[in-house]
Amino acid sequence: MAKLLVFGAGYSGLAIARRATAEGIRTAVTSRGAVAQAGPGIEVVAFDAADRALRDADFVVATAAPDAAGDPVLARWATQISDCGAQWFGYLSTTGVYGDRDGAWVDEDTPPAPGQPRSQLRLTAEKQWVAAAGGRPLDLIRLAGIYGPGRSALDDVRSGQARRVIKPGHAFGRIHRDDIAAGVLAAVHHPPGGTRVLNFVDDQPAESAAVIGHAAQLLGLPAPPAVPFETAVNGMSAMGRSFWAENRKVSNVMTKAALGIAWRYPSYREGLEAILAEERGQGR
Repeated sequence: MAKLLVFGAGYSGLAIARRATAEGIRTAVTSRGAVAQAGPGIEVVAFDAADRALRDADFVVATAAPDAAGDPVLARWATQISDCGAQWFGYLSTTGVYGDRDGAWVDEDTPPAPGQPRSQLRLTAEKQWVAAAGGRPLDLIRLAGIYGPGRSALDDVRSGQARRVIKPGHAFGRIHRDDIAAGVLAAVHHPPGGTRVLNFVDDQPAESAAVIGHAAQLLGLPAPPAVPFETAVNGMSAMGRSFWAENRKVSNVMTKAALGIAWRYPSYREGLEAILAEERGQGR
């Protein structure tokens, strides 16, 4: 039976592990601490004790973000990754590596031009993974803004802290957690010949205000106040300001064709509606 090793038992990593297990793939995830409810059949191993899991892995996916010291997985396991017998590697990166495009479209062939320090670190990590893979099948999976159960505009609206920031023309893509998991497994089943770029982003870029407004409508709550960007920016964190400083629309056409898939949640509308339906089914 094939085996997948997921470096990182976080939000996306556990979703990938659960999807793989459901497809009959033996799966292990690494963690630096305790993991609650990883899922039946999923082996949890300490990050620094992943030797055996890495030796046994047919597929390896890394979900951890880099820091100033570089990619944490490669910092610890680069030699073993280069020497292991895995048939496919996946690295979860970010569409932020495309940088600011003044609202224009980019696709999988667009050269990266990251402007933010955290995106520059991601691009460096991508290059490190290319070197570690050594020509073996590697997917650089560039993720848009991740949302899903427990992490969506529905939660923002419920908190009472949501605002509809108005910045016309500033539309961006998102990706549901479960579409990330499905896309990663599709990549495992349709590996590239060498290194490939995949854009995991939904089909319809949308302005933030529209997403917040739709979430409020679904919840039967008044729309949060509309605030012009020029006013809202004064109260934003440095992270928030950096996000709003860049504007691009990301195409996924080549990614979906390469993997032979369509997203289950092609826009925020389907994604938010499914999250709410799941919550209500669980009696929330």
